[in-house]
Amino acid sequence: MAMQVGGKGGVFAEMNVVPLIDILLVLLVIFMIIPHHQKGLDALLPQPATRPAAAPDPETVIVVQVLSNGELRINWEPVAWDQLGNRLEAIFKERATKVAFIRGDAPVEFAQVARVVDVMHGSGISVGLLTPALEQSR
Repeated sequence: MAMQVGGKGGVFAEMNVVPLIDILLVLLVIFMIIPHHQKGLDALLPQPATRPAAAPDPETVIVVQVLSNGELRINWEPVAWDQLGNRLEAIFKERATKVAFIRGDAPVEFAQVARVVDVMHGSGISVGLLTPALEQSR
């Protein structure tokens, strides 16, 4: 409660805002002094290409195909599941870049594709994505 000085006399209710302003200033100083350490997830954003990459030579591209009936082919040549690792190691023994691509038929099970990826990683070969440009060149 406060009293009005001058004018008509009497007592009236008016809120004292001085303590609220003091609290506001203290909070303002605190948030200005304390550094804000907001850390999110680290993300690597793709960078724009400086020039378009040349398509690799179709003769040097290795494509492992997983057919819907469970058969495997390396560049259209049939290969058995137990010989896949040995065959890939023989192909990539003399190559500098060890990247092969996987192509699966539409109704192929994911477990079969994952098994091929495991065999390729076990042989030290990186798995690449088969792009439409490479598929058209085949």
